[in-house]
Amino acid sequence: MSYSRTEMRLSIILGQDDLWHHKPKYQEIVKRARAAGLGGASVWRGVEGYGASAHIHTTRLLDLADGLPLLVVAVDTEERIREFLDGIGELLTEATVTLEGVERVHFTEERR
Repeated sequence: MSYSRTEMRLSIILGQDDLWHHKPKYQEIVKRARAAGLGGASVWRGVEGYGASAHIHTTRLLDLADGLPLLVVAVDTEERIREFLDGIGELLTEATVTLEGVERVHFTEERR
């Protein structure tokens, strides 16, 4: 059995070396997402990318493997996502943030 509803996806792109109080920023974002009661948050590590500096970071060359991109994604209602985003603004000094409307399909085991 499944159902769907319109929600919002929050995507945050930052560097793996971005820190908040000597810890990775992505860990703090996930921790705060959980504390805020968001439906879930996940982190993906990129293998190559560049940002405002136009300097390419890649896993192909060991000396450039620092600063690889990370993608933090959370999906919930628009109201909850926007409220969460307002609360983490201090963490996003060097991040790219996108918001997108999405259709979330939730699958559940049918009760017998």
